[in-house]
Amino acid sequence: MGGEANETGAPPAYTEHNGTAAPEHAASERTPLLEPRGVPGAQEQERTVLAEEVPMRRLALILATSWLGVFLGAVDSTIIATLSAPISSDFKSLSLLSWLATAYLISNAACQPISGRLTDIFGRGPGLVFSNVLFAAGNLICGLAKDESAMILGRVVAGIGGGGLMSISTFLGSDLIPLRQRGIIQGLGNLCYGSGAMLGGIFGGLINDHTKYGWRLAFLIQVPPVLISAVAASILIKIPPKQSDKSYLARIDFGGVFLTISFLVLLLLGLNSGGNIVPWTHPLPLTTIPLSIVAFAAFLWWESRAVQPIIPVRLLLTRTVLSACLCNLFGTMAVMAGLFYVPLYLQVIGDTATGAGLRILPSQLGISIASIGAGYTMKKTGKYLRLGVASILSLILGIVLFLVQTRETAFVMAGVAFFFVGAGYGAMLTTTLLACIAAVDHSQQAVITSATYLARSLGGTVGITIGSAVYQNVLKARLWERFGDEPDAAERIEHIRNDLSALKHLPEGWYQGVMDSFMEAFHSVWLTLLGMAIIALVCISMMKQHTLHSTLDRRSEE
Repeated sequence: MGGEANETGAPPAYTEHNGTAAPEHAASERTPLLEPRGVPGAQEQERTVLAEEVPMRRLALILATSWLGVFLGAVDSTIIATLSAPISSDFKSLSLLSWLATAYLISNAACQPISGRLTDIFGRGPGLVFSNVLFAAGNLICGLAKDESAMILGRVVAGIGGGGLMSISTFLGSDLIPLRQRGIIQGLGNLCYGSGAMLGGIFGGLINDHTKYGWRLAFLIQVPPVLISAVAASILIKIPPKQSDKSYLARIDFGGVFLTISFLVLLLLGLNSGGNIVPWTHPLPLTTIPLSIVAFAAFLWWESRAVQPIIPVRLLLTRTVLSACLCNLFGTMAVMAGLFYVPLYLQVIGDTATGAGLRILPSQLGISIASIGAGYTMKKTGKYLRLGVASILSLILGIVLFLVQTRETAFVMAGVAFFFVGAGYGAMLTTTLLACIAAVDHSQQAVITSATYLARSLGGTVGITIGSAVYQNVLKARLWERFGDEPDAAERIEHIRNDLSALKHLPEGWYQGVMDSFMEAFHSVWLTLLGMAIIALVCISMMKQHTLHSTLDRRSEE
């Protein structure tokens, strides 16, 4: 019988088999030394029932059902890029522009961390059905909305459903597929996500420009396939939830749910509104960001004492899990800031919005190839440490290409750089996810997966915010250094910073100085991304190798 390696060489803390959990007393990286205060043997209060291996045809149908939701959720996350302007125009509310994306992002991110624990209690099948129904309802509300309040409500509801669709599909893969084969499946899931994110903006634009119903149809057309997915999930997915003598409500950590959602909503609301919807000096970011820090501290305190926490803080302190989550945080920060500011850079030097968008496409190709390639490599070798380091080195190479590009080489170099960035990011997501799952007991794999999703959600928003701060501050400083003594300098500089079309109508003698200021601002952003990626490299190199088992019960090897 094979036992998984850990820091001390001890066997796993307890073994799950045939619906039982037999606790042992050996400590390892997968079993923190501290029990919840006043709750000895907390892990005995639930019993994990391993899912039976399903025939390949049924497994393919289950995965296809879940991946349909992943694809549509990814489409919905980027569809607003091309639909924000026509929607805001229809409702005659430019303030709606920013909230359309922000409402979806915040609700999506807030749902993902709690979905692991809730589906442990209620089951993956019901969780996926519920997420599909919410996602369909949100899009239906958007498609039929009569005012901007209904539109924002629809985006919030769709975001909650979309968050569940994203995370539960990952839990299903871990429940039904042994770790040794898990990487390939995760790679295919990443391919569905990448394809949806890539096509969302294009799909939205085509529907809006070439159909009678315009942007409304882009939301309504998603409802039927999502409802079909909900029906299929209810029929196909029969994975047993964790068993307990307690009632469902008694097993829900309501305090953890409240604090998790409060922390994410407050932080993301502050970061997304500051400098975007309102100035950073506005009471909204000045209030929500400090309150989010308070909520996070309360979350850590509460979860460290909870019997069945939403996210087990004690496990987050183990070496591999902490390293993987931090790598997800800093890696996502670098990637999302790059995806946001490189297209802006290309438009400054003369590319069209469409052309800049097309140069991002190689990143999706890189994600697809590297995710599946990393999964195949882990299946063959059972190793992920060197693969993880190589993934971040690929990400760093892409950022270095951003640094060395010039205005003459940028159009070609950007596509090549995005390929390496996408390849590195795709492989990193796959390797760190499997490292986290392998480092904890089978009963904890869903909540630990939720922790990695939490790190990604935070990383995306924080990365864009930091990139924005660097870009705006450097650009403003350089413009004032060069043109601060010119007549009407304040008005002209403000106009240049907020409207790229101003570059076509600059006063005589300003062009070269303005372009140099932009180049210095973007170069500072690239250096910031490089710093983030280097931190991610340090984090991923701190992970330990754990056995990628070939069976669901983690008891035997091939």
